[in-house]
Amino acid sequence: MRFSNDHSRIYVACGDDDTIDVIDVDKLKVVKSIAIGDDPDRFDLSPDDKFIYASNEDEGLLTLYDLAQDKTVAEVPVGEEPEGVLAHPDKKTIYVASEVANMIHVIDGPSRRLVHNIVVGVRPRRMALTPDLGSLWVTNELSGTVSIIDTKAHQVTAEIKFQPKGFRPEDVTPVGICMTRDGKRAYVTLGHANHVAIVDVASRRIEDYVLVGKRAWGVALSPDEGTLYVVNGKSDDMTAIDTKSLKVIRSVPAGRVPHDVLVDN
Repeated sequence: MRFSNDHSRIYVACGDDDTIDVIDVDKLKVVKSIAIGDDPDRFDLSPDDKFIYASNEDEGLLTLYDLAQDKTVAEVPVGEEPEGVLAHPDKKTIYVASEVANMIHVIDGPSRRLVHNIVVGVRPRRMALTPDLGSLWVTNELSGTVSIIDTKAHQVTAEIKFQPKGFRPEDVTPVGICMTRDGKRAYVTLGHANHVAIVDVASRRIEDYVLVGKRAWGVALSPDEGTLYVVNGKSDDMTAIDTKSLKVIRSVPAGRVPHDVLVDN
């Protein structure tokens, strides 16, 4: 899910229907379905809301969809089973994570070409840019790590390994990631390890682990960054964490197998 920049619309990837549906926030109704190619998994909007960049998992493609023209304008081949997509604020660069190739693909938007392939850990899933745009953090689900990429050199410069107590290495499956606006702290959900890792970005040191529900997945911060929301797919709930005390406030039911969380202003 993704808000438009003015938060008037929510875009939702609907994999089985091969669409991205558009929800009017005031009406809470679907107002449009965009045909985006086979099995859209993750997507992002360009910073100016002019394009949708969507990964088509079954086809190994990144689809570029022009919202003004209301049509697909390019399909860029990437690695097998592309998942995470992140648009750079420069309005030119798009990052795509390939789960099978274990790569981050760097796409040049204006030329619609793949320009770099960066090998990371096993099964990369989601990404976050530091505010200075110098580093790209990538969660690697089956390595139990985060790879840190220098965005100018296009190479991995560091790796963070997660080892919460009481869990086998194969149970530590990082997926979700978000970062504070000042770039001082990152939050990483650890999947089947049922924890969120709190990471000091500058030192890359793990400050703490917070126990949440089963299979911690999607994650988002409140606008004031005082609360962290984590959805837990196997306990069917969402956990709210106080980011100052790093204590769980409460968990609330969230329907069956929740996947992502989106927080309005």
